[in-house]
Amino acid sequence: MSFGAVNAAVSSLKSCQADFGTAMDIVTDVAMDLAEAREGDDDSALRQMEAMIRECARQDTEINFFVDTVQQVTAEVNQQPPEAMFSLAARVKERFTERIARLSDSDLQNHPKVLAFKDSIRDSLNQANPESAENMEEVDEDIAVTQTQVNLTCPLTQVEMVNPMKNKKCNHHYDEEAILSLIKKRHSQKKKCRCPVVGCENGDVVKADLVPDQMLRRKIQSQKRQGNRT
Repeated sequence: MSFGAVNAAVSSLKSCQADFGTAMDIVTDVAMDLAEAREGDDDSALRQMEAMIRECARQDTEINFFVDTVQQVTAEVNQQPPEAMFSLAARVKERFTERIARLSDSDLQNHPKVLAFKDSIRDSLNQANPESAENMEEVDEDIAVTQTQVNLTCPLTQVEMVNPMKNKKCNHHYDEEAILSLIKKRHSQKKKCRCPVVGCENGDVVKADLVPDQMLRRKIQSQKRQGNRT
C-alpha cells in the first residue's frame, strides 16, 4: 500500500511549521525592541505581541498533533487489509479532533517559544527600566554572567550558534539543530543523551528541558552585524 500523497502532505506541513518558528522569533525580536524603548506604563503593544505568539504556538501545536495522528493512523492502516485505506481520513479526523479538544491554554503557555518570549520580555524590561538599585545590580550581574560564562560557540558543532537553546537543568547552551539531532540519535540507540559540555553532570538531556534563548540570539546577531560593518 502506497502512502506517497500522505507523506508529501506531512512534509509540506512540516515546512509550514518551520515558518511558524521563524515568525515567532521575529515577533519576539519586535517585542524586545518595544520593551527596551517602552515609555510609561502602556503595555498594550506587548500584549498584542504576546497574543500573536500564543496564536502561533497554537498553530504549531496543532500541526504537531496532526502530523503525529497521521503517522499513527497510517502505521495502523498499513497493517490492515487494503480496504482500510478508505477509512484513513475519517480516523485521522476523529483522533485529531479529540486531541485538539484536550488542548488547554496552560499547554500553550508552556510552549517553548511562549516561555522564551516571556523570559526575553522580562529581561528587556528589567534592563530598560530597573525598578530599584537592587534590581539594577541583579541585571548587571546577569549581563556579566552572559558575557563571561556563556560561550557563543556550540559545544557540538564548535561554531557560533545560530539558534541557541538553553538547558533548564544545567543552564548550558547548544545550537538547536545540533542538540536535537544528538537527542534523536541517542534515543534511536536506546541511550540517554548526556550534556556535551565537558564536566557537566547532566546525563539526560531531553527536548522538554530546552528553551530558546532569545537574548543570547540577539547578542550573537548583533556581534555578527558589528563584524560585518568592520
